[in-house]
Amino acid sequence: MKLVIFNGSPRYKKSNSKILIEQFLIGYTRFCSETVPIHYLAKRNRKKEEKELFQNADTILVIFPLYTDSMPGIVKEFFENVIDTDIKTPKKIGFIVQSGFPEAIHSIYVERYLEKFAKRIKSDYLGTIIKGGVEGIQIMPKSMTKKLFRSFEILGEHFAKNEAFSPEINEILRKPFKMSPARIFLFKQLSKTGLTNFYWNSNLKKNNAFRNRFDKPFSKENFSTQ
Repeated sequence: MKLVIFNGSPRYKKSNSKILIEQFLIGYTRFCSETVPIHYLAKRNRKKEEKELFQNADTILVIFPLYTDSMPGIVKEFFENVIDTDIKTPKKIGFIVQSGFPEAIHSIYVERYLEKFAKRIKSDYLGTIIKGGVEGIQIMPKSMTKKLFRSFEILGEHFAKNEAFSPEINEILRKPFKMSPARIFLFKQLSKTGLTNFYWNSNLKKNNAFRNRFDKPFSKENFSTQ
């Protein structure tokens, strides 16, 4: 199996997608010794190379973060770039969508698009892995990421053996699909302490945008149609 992985995170090699793929490959390489090319879509002006990798692969995985219930622009651009590729051999294609939302429900709409995309390029759809609650993994202690990373290792092992995603791991990673009433109540209580916004506020401050966090540039009073 000639596997190629496309990383669609705009954060390039500092992305959470990169971390998850590293864990996936730990499991994958236990049972498959082939070198797996990883192409970063954030490295622009490489459309010819993207098409060649896509064309020469037997199996393709595309991983990206959810951006406001959709895909990053560079992922959509990639799909548009390869959709007209002259596919000479049948391909298998699967997707991994990760997000900062704790619930999987936010990603099911883009999942529907991905399934349609696989059909449009006449490839075997391997499914979509969905995992929420990923945004903070780079600052979490190992005890908090151990279970997640192990799940992606097992996912890689299963993929190497079967050229398919593990249905069991897929189901585990999708939990919770929706937050329970009890968890919503707890979240609301925590939000009053400011703890739930700590990570986001730190990033806003880092990018000198904290004072603009409540801006509404497209509200009626600020948006001119002239």
